[in-house]
Amino acid sequence: MLLAIDIGNTNVKIGVFDGDNLVQSLRLSSVQGRTGDEYGMDIVNRLRAGGITASDITGAIMSSVNPGMNYTFDHACDYYLGVKPLNVGSGIKTGLNIKYDNPKEVGADRIVNSVAAYYTYGGPCITLDCGTATTFNVISEKGEFLGGVIGHGLKSAAEALSMSAAKLPEVELILPAKVLGKNTITNMQSGLIQGYIGMAERVVRLLREETGYLTAKVIATGGLSELIYKNSDIIDIMDRTLTLRGLNIIYKLNTEPSENKISGGRMTKR
Repeated sequence: MLLAIDIGNTNVKIGVFDGDNLVQSLRLSSVQGRTGDEYGMDIVNRLRAGGITASDITGAIMSSVNPGMNYTFDHACDYYLGVKPLNVGSGIKTGLNIKYDNPKEVGADRIVNSVAAYYTYGGPCITLDCGTATTFNVISEKGEFLGGVIGHGLKSAAEALSMSAAKLPEVELILPAKVLGKNTITNMQSGLIQGYIGMAERVVRLLREETGYLTAKVIATGGLSELIYKNSDIIDIMDRTLTLRGLNIIYKLNTEPSENKISGGRMTKR
């Protein structure tokens, strides 16, 4: 079984794959001060609760936008699971042609999402990841990563608003029934969420127009993607497991290079 780890700024997403099947997933908080031993024991205990033992894990892969935690998880995997993670970074095979001024600048999470979207759903497509930051990526029909957009995250915008304005409180991210709010809470909720949805809709429209991919599929992931999915028609597919599935695909490309190739945006056997 493969252990897939995605280290984000807020959470660490972990999945266990048996072939192409995601058989268990869990989420841990990203805490800089936690040790590899603490994370290692957490992972082992959580896997055991799902009927998976450390000896069942035969490989691991990791992507990270939080470099300070990389060694922590390297140690956790090596010591507690007996595997050394393959790290998504420069030189790793992704099957995509990165059309970026400096490919090394592209976040690992963006590459992983793009791989998963293209291999699973085909191109051209646009990925929308609603996390600590909001990222849009465009992938061509030929499997080219063309670039994208990075915007604010909804939670970070809400936190910044309440921290910067002394009289504005923290609010729960729930969309009010009406845009026109009658109190401070609903005013803030409407402004934050409707503004966020509006940003996503405009960016997707402009990306489609600029690239000429007017019917490009939009595949969304991330904890807050459901807010857009329920209140807008720009998202074609919502896939909460997109990042983990991308890690599984990349692991196969790098450990079984003679077995897999891209054909029409799908993973196929030779």
